Formats: sequence, structure tokens, C-alpha cells
Amino acid sequence: MDASTINELIAGSVGGAAQVIVGQPLDTIKTRAQTAPAGMFRGPMDILTQTLRKEGFFALYKGMASPLVGIAGVNSLLFAAYGVSKRIISPFPQLSLKEIAAAGAIAGAVNAVLASPVEMFKVRMQGQYGSPSDKRLRAVVSEMWRDWGFRKGIMRGFWVTVAREIPAYAGFYTAFEFSKRKFSEKYGKQIPVWALLASGSTGGIAYWLACYPLDVVKSRVQLRATPPQGTPVQYIARELKAVVVESGASGLFRGLTPSLLRSIPAAASTFAAFELTREYLKEITGV
Repeated sequence: MDASTINELIAGSVGGAAQVIVGQPLDTIKTRAQTAPAGMFRGPMDILTQTLRKEGFFALYKGMASPLVGIAGVNSLLFAAYGVSKRIISPFPQLSLKEIAAAGAIAGAVNAVLASPVEMFKVRMQGQYGSPSDKRLRAVVSEMWRDWGFRKGIMRGFWVTVAREIPAYAGFYTAFEFSKRKFSEKYGKQIPVWALLASGSTGGIAYWLACYPLDVVKSRVQLRATPPQGTPVQYIARELKAVVVESGASGLFRGLTPSLLRSIPAAASTFAAFELTREYLKEITGV
């Protein structure tokens, strides 16, 4: 592994930690909007109000242990895979936006290997509403492994995660690079930190707009008591149909508002932390 890839792994870990800390409360609201029984909440603000009233402020950080432990690996893998994908696609440093999208799609598919179990445990923790029977993360992990094993338990929802990550990260990186290049035209190669934050936010918004219905399916599949039946295409199509039957087409976008609100500070902090850490490491290592 060359020094450049190691730098990207370290910077990705820092960016991932920043993302979790900043974005977890709105992520909890988003997940509950997607998976709560019909009629339990009237909307995102009601989810926030009831969660604070019944479970307290720190319930908004429920499930954070899984991504906080795993996101360093997830984001390290993502950014490293993206860097390697760019070098495979083109030997030149300045890729076209189409090439950026392709590299992002490849990185997203690779990233699903770690993202799927991390998110599955997060979703299962967020789907607990403060009852005495709520389980700790260790108990949830142990139960999934004992009852369902690796493929149907730990990796439940893997293929729908792959299906989500491919368009999501194609949009994520394309929007980020497009925005960053526009700022570079005005400010030069070293764009201001606020412009970097704005570019990261643009990428975050594009991420959710590119994949949101698949994220709804993923959350439902990963929270359910039993693993999905049939091929990935079959269970994804069946779940999409079930959402539409239950809630209409709007059900495919339930929780989108908190996701978009979350994406602005979360993506901005991720990219800022990643880029600043990578530049710092580049100054130290020279690569």
C-alpha cells in the first residue's frame, strides 16, 4: 500500500468521525420516519418532540456507537477506493465529471461491504423507542449472529446497500467536484474553507436525491425481524411496492427533509475534515 493511499485512509477516518458526531441526531429522525409504524408520528418535528420528551436528548444519538466505531473504516475504505478508482480510470489528475461519477460509483459499491453491517446495527438501535426491553449494541450484534449467522444476519440488506451506494456516490462526488471546480475558477487552487464546506454540502444533497427510495427500502429490510426472501431484485421491488401500497408514492421519500438538512452540515464536515487532514498529511509526507 503506497503512502498516498495510507494518507487517504487516515483522512477518511477523521472525516467519518466528524460526519457521525455532526449528523447523528437528524439521522435518527430520518430512520424513525422511514421505519416507524403507521400513525406513530405526524412528521419529523413530531419525531423530534416525542423522542426528546419520552427518551431524552441523548436518544437522538441512539445507535451512534456502531457508526462511530465503524465509520472510520467505512469512510477510509470509501475515500481510498475512490482514490484508487480515479487512478484506474485515468492516469491524469483532472478527470471529467463523467469519470468522477464512474469512480464514485465504483467506490460506493466497494464501500457497501463495510457500510451495510454498520448501518444495519445503527438502524436496529434507532428502531428502539425507549422501552425496558431495548437492547444494547452488543446484545443486538450477538442476537443477529446467533439467530441468523453472517450472511442473513450481520450482512442483512447488503445488496440493497450496494444498489443505494452506486448512484449515491456517483452523485455525491460529481456534485462535490463540480462545485469545487466552480469555486476554483474564482479563488484559485486553494479555495476558502467555507467554499469547501459548501461543496461538501452540495455533494451531500446530491447523495440523497440520487438514492433516497432505496435508502427507505434498506432501512425497512434491515430493521425487520426476519431476512428478506428471494433474489435482491425481487425483494427490493417487493419492498418498493409495499411502501407505495402503504403510503403512496410519497412514502418512498418519507424522512427526506431531515436527510437533506443533515446532509449539509454532515457532508460539509466530512469533506472539510478529510481535505484538511489530507493536505496536512501531504505536507508532512510529501505525497
